[in-house]
Formats: sequence, structure tokens, C-alpha cells
Amino acid sequence: MRGTWQLVSAKDYWMMLGLCAPKAIAVTKGWMSSNKVSIPNEELMRVRDILARTAAEGGSVTKEDFVRALDGKGIRMDDHRLSYHIRMAEMAGTLCSGELLPMKATYALTANKVGTRTEMDRDEALMRFTCKYFQSRQPATLEDFVWWSGLNISDCRRGIALLGNCIHVEKWNGREFYMTDHCRTRGFRKGKFLLISPYDEYLISYKSRDIVLPSEYRHHAHNNSGIFQPIVAFDGTICGNWTPFKEECQVSFFTDGYRAEDLMEAWQAYKVYRTK
Repeated sequence: MRGTWQLVSAKDYWMMLGLCAPKAIAVTKGWMSSNKVSIPNEELMRVRDILARTAAEGGSVTKEDFVRALDGKGIRMDDHRLSYHIRMAEMAGTLCSGELLPMKATYALTANKVGTRTEMDRDEALMRFTCKYFQSRQPATLEDFVWWSGLNISDCRRGIALLGNCIHVEKWNGREFYMTDHCRTRGFRKGKFLLISPYDEYLISYKSRDIVLPSEYRHHAHNNSGIFQPIVAFDGTICGNWTPFKEECQVSFFTDGYRAEDLMEAWQAYKVYRTK
């Protein structure tokens, strides 16, 4: 999805990979071309087989394990080229993330960790994918869905159409928002601060971020290169930045009317969560 990794359930893995991999592979090949990296298909298949065997034997392995395995077969390459091989193996459904380590990524054989490949009709997969997005992130626009999914606009329109009467449109401030019939639109908790981590779905799920983040303050939350910052929200609107992993609350507001002491309840809740 958009060339980024996602945490998904095992039952959704093959469905989502089938939908998203073609676009992700095209994006990766574009990166390779811009970096003047060319990987012949013969090399791709040979290296992928070694990566798969290494993961199958080791359970969860690191990039260093792959380097040693390739070296044992007389294959040496720089880290950048190996990263492309690993990414292509992931998008082919050969490798997926392994066990969690504090400071290193690990890789596992997908067939062992997730299960064997399951096939699904594309329309059914698209309908399920679309339903999952709007059920978890509604109300949202068509443009939001296109951004989040990385699919083309035709596929996104098709997914919405497949939901039929289960989804409807609400207009607000000149925009069309899609909502399922079970969307909860009441019960908002007013007067509450939220400490939100970088890359949280609260912002990254949407293209229409200006609804909660005035455009003049956008640079406080993310830059044009896709780097997101820890943010503070009050009544749903982004109003400041905070610093995780500190003993004392460190916050700066870029809109008026807020004080650091106002969010001590949220800070204390975060500290309790962090120690668990």
C-alpha cells in the first residue's frame, strides 16, 4: 500500500497482497529505475529461492542472515540491491515480517507464518477491502480511500459500488463523505486531549487532513517527504506537538489558548500505557 508496510491479520494477508502488490511492484521498479538499479529475472528468481530457503530454515532471520546465505552461494551485493530483492520477495508473497526484535527487522517464510496462498475473486476482495476502510475510518472521501489504499481511482469507485446499499453519501462543506449505515455519528468526547504518535492513522488514513489540521500548520505535522511528527489533538483538531519517551511532558502548541498543564491527564495515561 503506497509502497509501505502494513500490519494486517493473517486472514486478510493474501486478499490485500493480491490487490496492492501490482501497484507496489510498479512503484518499486520506478525507484529502481531512478536509482539506476536493474535486476534481471534470472537473478531475481535465484536470489529469491535462497532467501526463501534461509527463512524456512531459520524461522525468523535478519538481513545479515541473508548476506551470509548468499555469500555461501558466491553471491555478493550491496545493501541497497539486497533491500530491493527482499522487498520484491515480500510483494511476491514469499517473505513477510518475522518475530519482533528491538532494533532489527526480521523476515519469515510467509507460507509458515501466514499459511498457504488462498485465492479470492477480485471483486469480492475489492469489496472486503473497501468495506474495511470505510468501517474503520468513516466518514471519508473517495480521495481519502484512493490515497490510503494506493489503488487507482477506478478500482476505488468499483469497490464503493460493490458495497451497494451498505454505504451512502453525506455532503459537508462542499465535499462528499462516504459512510456505512452502521456509522456512529454521536457520542464525541469533548474537552479531551489526545497524544498521537507519528504515522498514526488519524492523519495518514486521509488525504483531506485539513478538516482537522489547518493548512497553515501542516508543516508541524508532516513534511512533503512523508515524515510525520508526534501531534496533539484537542476536540479532534491538531493543535500542537509533543515528545514521546521523556520523563517530563514536553509539548509545544502552534495555536493559541492551550497550556501544557491542560493535558496532564493525557500525559499520565500515556506514561501508564508506556510502562505496560
